[in-house]
Amino acid sequence: MEQEEIKRALGELLSSQRLAVLATHDEGRPYANLVAFAATDDLRTILFATPRTTRKYANLVADPRAAVLVDNRSNEEADFHRAMAATATGPAREVAPSDRRPWLELYLKKHPHLEDFVRSPTCACMELSVERYVLVNRFQQVTELHLS
Repeated sequence: MEQEEIKRALGELLSSQRLAVLATHDEGRPYANLVAFAATDDLRTILFATPRTTRKYANLVADPRAAVLVDNRSNEEADFHRAMAATATGPAREVAPSDRRPWLELYLKKHPHLEDFVRSPTCACMELSVERYVLVNRFQQVTELHLS
């Protein structure tokens, strides 16, 4: 796939899906959770929210390396030929309160039903700075896009 075709496919996938799997490190062990997410148009940032009392938050504070998996599977046999999955990797951090306005606008555009949740004082607005995407489609076609 050409670079622009990869970016187009990633953009379509990220805009069409509402949930992703966030993978973190828990004292050397992998740990995964479902998160509601949004992505910036330039594909460089993936946004998600979590209460500061969660294990995923503690894991990211201790080790910011993370991965986010987004896919469009339908749990049907056709997925082996049509489904697409993208893994974004990079460091994640909490967005400073002074920088939250554009974060909230983008996130709440996709998830307006989560407004009370993300505006709670106990909620951390997080962003993953994407360094690399690994895109898999047609079951075994693997393509990488490096952003850093």
